[in-house]
Amino acid sequence: MDPLSPKHIFMALTLLLGSIVIVFPYWKIFKRAGFSGWLSLSMIIPLVNLIFLYYLALAQWPRDRTTA
Repeated sequence: MDPLSPKHIFMALTLLLGSIVIVFPYWKIFKRAGFSGWLSLSMIIPLVNLIFLYYLALAQWPRDRTTA
């Protein structure tokens, strides 16, 4: 099978677009919470995304530490 067939190109573009749709809102959430926006890339990895969501929900946010 040709790796540059239209089917493969469509699948790669769909995966890229899906990743952007997932990462962008989490980037904003992490930045507003005071964490690095790069943590949003972890939302693409199964199970790691659940760990980081629980961490985000239960940890004391850096933004709150500086204002307290």
